[in-house]
Amino acid sequence: MAKKSSVELYYFGKTRTDRNGPDGKPVGKDILGGKGLNLAEMTSIGLPVPPGFTIPTTVCDAYYKNGKKLPPAMMEGVAEQIATLEKELGKKFGDSKNPLLVSVRSGAAVSMPGMMNTILNLGLTDESVKGLFGAGERFAYDSYRRLINMFGDVVMEVGHHHYEAEFAKIKKKYKVDVDTDVPTEGMKELCEAYKKVYKHATGEDFPQDPMVQLERAIEAVFKSWMQNRAVRYREIEGIRGLLGTAVNVQSMVYGNMGDDSATGVAFTRDPSTGKNEFWGEFLINAQGEDVVAGIRTGIPVAQMAKWNKRSHQELLDIKNKLESHYKDVQDIEFTVEKGVLFMLQTRSGKRNGIAAVKIAVDMVNEKLIDKETALLRVPAGDLIQCMLPSFESGDKKKATMIAKGLPASPGAAVGYPVFSAAEAVKFVEGEQKKVDEAAQGGTKYKARKCILVRTETSPEDIDGMHVAEGILTSTGGMTSHAAVVARGWGRCCVAGAGDVSIDEKAGKFAVGGKSYTGKDVISIDGATGEVMLGEVPRKEPKLSGDFKQIMDWSNEYRRLGVRTNADTPEDAKRAVEFGAEGIGLCRTEHMFFEEDRISSMREMILAENLADRQKALTKLLPHQRKDFEGIFKAMAGKPVTIRLLDPPLHEFLPHDAKAQKELAETLGVKPQQIAARVKQLHESNPMLGHRGCRLSVSYPEILVMQVTAIVEAAINMQKKGIEVLPEIMIPLVGTRAELTLLRAKTQETIDAVKAAKKFEGTLDVKIGTMIEVPRAALTADEIAKDADFFSFGTNDLTQMTFGFSRDDINSFLPSYRKLDLLHEDPFASLDQSGVGQLVAMGVQKGRKTKKDLKVGICGEHGGDPASVAFCESVGLDYVSCSPFRVPTARLAAAQAAIRGKKK
Repeated sequence: MAKKSSVELYYFGKTRTDRNGPDGKPVGKDILGGKGLNLAEMTSIGLPVPPGFTIPTTVCDAYYKNGKKLPPAMMEGVAEQIATLEKELGKKFGDSKNPLLVSVRSGAAVSMPGMMNTILNLGLTDESVKGLFGAGERFAYDSYRRLINMFGDVVMEVGHHHYEAEFAKIKKKYKVDVDTDVPTEGMKELCEAYKKVYKHATGEDFPQDPMVQLERAIEAVFKSWMQNRAVRYREIEGIRGLLGTAVNVQSMVYGNMGDDSATGVAFTRDPSTGKNEFWGEFLINAQGEDVVAGIRTGIPVAQMAKWNKRSHQELLDIKNKLESHYKDVQDIEFTVEKGVLFMLQTRSGKRNGIAAVKIAVDMVNEKLIDKETALLRVPAGDLIQCMLPSFESGDKKKATMIAKGLPASPGAAVGYPVFSAAEAVKFVEGEQKKVDEAAQGGTKYKARKCILVRTETSPEDIDGMHVAEGILTSTGGMTSHAAVVARGWGRCCVAGAGDVSIDEKAGKFAVGGKSYTGKDVISIDGATGEVMLGEVPRKEPKLSGDFKQIMDWSNEYRRLGVRTNADTPEDAKRAVEFGAEGIGLCRTEHMFFEEDRISSMREMILAENLADRQKALTKLLPHQRKDFEGIFKAMAGKPVTIRLLDPPLHEFLPHDAKAQKELAETLGVKPQQIAARVKQLHESNPMLGHRGCRLSVSYPEILVMQVTAIVEAAINMQKKGIEVLPEIMIPLVGTRAELTLLRAKTQETIDAVKAAKKFEGTLDVKIGTMIEVPRAALTADEIAKDADFFSFGTNDLTQMTFGFSRDDINSFLPSYRKLDLLHEDPFASLDQSGVGQLVAMGVQKGRKTKKDLKVGICGEHGGDPASVAFCESVGLDYVSCSPFRVPTARLAAAQAAIRGKKK
């Protein structure tokens, strides 16, 4: 390690590999970054890694704390490390005979592919370029022009397109189409042209001092930590708490030395399917960025043996060694220089949910890992990707195929083409606005989807890639930026569709002489690479045996029960298929919006006396009873928690004049009466208004009708031999007095129905409440005296605790997230330190009164892995979530139990 400099740097090479910090203790990836740690580890296990050194994340942290200034002693340490590199390799930095060149790469503790800066061939100058002539003059100038381009773009912010324009002129002059066909003289001219571009944009000559190049490059990597694309990626991925990025300065090896040299990116297993097959791409006579940027379409690594059998076999041996060492799939970068293989990187390979499940199960069967490790290895949130729809082959045959590319990330996406990230964001925001406006008018609007169509994606496209339904590119391969990011997010992607010609400015793409615009719906199949015109029908997936195995293992380890939020028999059946153990929330209000009952509901709301209300409720009762019968049948033998009517009544009434007029005609009243009643019922803040248990206090006849329907349905099903476990939940209780009153009315109705039906069997109907008002959590010990169970409604509890509304939080949430005032959307992931305190208090106080009080959670937080882990920690009995999130909750519950045991 550097002894003279006060800044600690870490060397890796044959002469030594530094792994200990200033205190003598081994440092981890929080200091070295993932890339730096893995370079040191690969070196230590004897793999052919070009030597170099790592500037730790602590220096990046200091850089920002010091007002974006490099620590004064840092470059002293860098100079010492460069001297060590020179001694090990027998080369000199900036030498005109045998120059040392380096790459400068980022490397945070968590992998962020393509989000931060990289500079290759650093150290080349007008003099040192001559030192490469021995390997070929064309190669020397090709390397130099790459540096000028990359350094100008990354370090000095001289747009890449300026350089591309000059390259196009050179190719036209020499009448060639492919970069590699430009002759030596053309490369020399290109270097001069690039230097002119650089000077015109920056006002200074391209730096001829290698140490100046290195210092600026290091600072550029640190700056990239706070680039918008990197910040957005961390927001999307929920990455926080890191010091910054490390910088890895590594001696260069060259894949662009001719046809006996190459570079590539590969995975030890297929990251799309999980198959145990070596998977990836390489390019002959190229450098690494050519593969990742998608400028050239790579050759499958499986064909590498045809090019160089020895290097291919060596790579396979290293692949096996890496998997054995890391016990996980590895994403590797390699270069072959004049037939000699070098390893430039390894990291845990990003994979989609389907692949993650298969890989985890396979590695247990191969005895590489145990079941606990396998369960922890699969991101619980990624299980939803296993349930993505796909296209039927028969339907695809009927569709018009317009292009075919590479199957870069599986899935079936249908949408309207958009041609920039900004356009994608605008499209999605516009559709959400239409959904919101329709909801306010009492109607529904099905949001349209979009597909991002790009020649190639870059890290700047991250926002558009995140909101789009799918991604289509005309260039790039299976390891291009688009493919890697799409797989990591479970986004459908077709890459390298070479027949597609894209005109972003005109907002269209063309294939075979035909043009398609943003008005044409297209369908893309990420599993086959097919691009089709129009909307192709999609089918639900058949879950694999590996998926079932992960679910079975989850059941072995989890303590938390998992229920579902379901309002229809269809949702209930689907949830049971996914492993739901009951219904934690059945929202009865959703049953009133159907066409055959909304008019009766509106008639009840508009009634001016009890008799008329009861008359309308009598019409609704058979519908409710039938719905409950279907749900009880679907959930046979499993508990069903039914929430009594919750939303304010105005939500069931039309708000526009036309709809009010139509309703008036149906009911035989004047439109003015409808408008007046709507105005009377309007809530300034529906979350705090006349809703929940307050409706049952004001209109107990509504409670009587609903409880009657529940009990009658339960009795009817029991007579058919179906076990029924109904639980009636009274919403929005804030005082014990409310619950005491309504529990008594509920029990009175249960007894009356049993008597009317002359039912003498056993029917245990539990009566509980939803804890969603802060006061209820604070007085849970009192409320528990009249409750058989608690269910935390964390959506409303979050609103009332924060003073936020779900409907308008997005107006300010982006700013809060960007400034890190809120780490997460509190409606997506439970605010554990605030709202979580109320939940924990409610559990503790409730069980102080009733030791065996059953407690669950029924907000959508029940399907969020971090929230599930919190529920495990405070001792809840179950979580409840939407049907498609049930597998996620099951796995998250198992992971929480395993982590709790390890602690």
